[in-house]
Amino acid sequence: MNLELRHLRALCVIADTGSITKAAATLGVSQPALTALLQRVEREIGGQVFTRGRHGVRPTSLGQFVLVRARTVLMAMEDLHRTAARQIRPVTDTVRLGGLAGPVSVGLADRLGDHLPDVEVRLHAEYSPRLLWELLQSGRLDAAAMLDYPGFELRPPPTVLWEVIVFEPVFVALWEGHRFAERDEVDLADLADEPMALTPSDGAGWPDCWHLACQQAGFAPRVLYTISDAVPIREMVATRRAISPCQAVFPASDGVVVRPLAGNPITLRHLLVCRRDGPLAEHFDDLVRLAREAYQAYAARRPEYLRWLRRHDDDGLPAIPAFHNADLMDSV
Repeated sequence: MNLELRHLRALCVIADTGSITKAAATLGVSQPALTALLQRVEREIGGQVFTRGRHGVRPTSLGQFVLVRARTVLMAMEDLHRTAARQIRPVTDTVRLGGLAGPVSVGLADRLGDHLPDVEVRLHAEYSPRLLWELLQSGRLDAAAMLDYPGFELRPPPTVLWEVIVFEPVFVALWEGHRFAERDEVDLADLADEPMALTPSDGAGWPDCWHLACQQAGFAPRVLYTISDAVPIREMVATRRAISPCQAVFPASDGVVVRPLAGNPITLRHLLVCRRDGPLAEHFDDLVRLAREAYQAYAARRPEYLRWLRRHDDDGLPAIPAFHNADLMDSV
């Protein structure tokens, strides 16, 4: 059997839904038919793409490798169709923005559309910063909002423009009534015996930096669940099955509280990168401003994060460049 685009698309849908049953419903096929297709694909590849468990499926190491390449191929085919269509029928100018599903990309896309009303803004969201970086370097994205991590910092080449949008601390999500839920801050070392849920490797330094921080705090994290989607992770936390590291802007609700880690052991960098030869290069300063506005608007709806900013306003910790923490708090 030769791998076809439909096979790659099926793998991506299974990974996105975390369930063969849900993926079958999305694709409009039966669950047994999709299971049989997956088995044929795995025989063709020569290894297991997903592991199956009580809470659905998750990619193996081989599966993560295959999925990154599958998404790249599907994106390339989409670009081929779009480019070919332009040769036949010219369309409105478009710019291609990439981003992670988070506090910057969607807000940036909306603001960029308002800033460039004569241009169609297309947003391509991915889980992996590494895949976004590959898409940008291959010319399939014009700009991207992404993350990097301490010890795994991105080093952009001279062919791209880049700027730090914001430094953001990693917090921890706990269930309501947890023994640490009433603390203003939680010592990382105190989480040594806690069951944890983590998102899988994004190929750019997560969760490696979390494991490293835990090691420096004197323990190896007790990871019981590895889940790619924030919704089931929230459910794990709310039902008292696990705690989870999270971004400071992670919303606290429905039985979940979010608390800072004492000493700020992990700080993420939100980055904006842009191809120098792309159509957005001349608008890069505006892109940076709009990205910071998008983050500011998102963070202003997170009271736990605002309280942390107030407590640490004079500590010299990394903050949002180009405006003071007070600006963020005054916007609420």
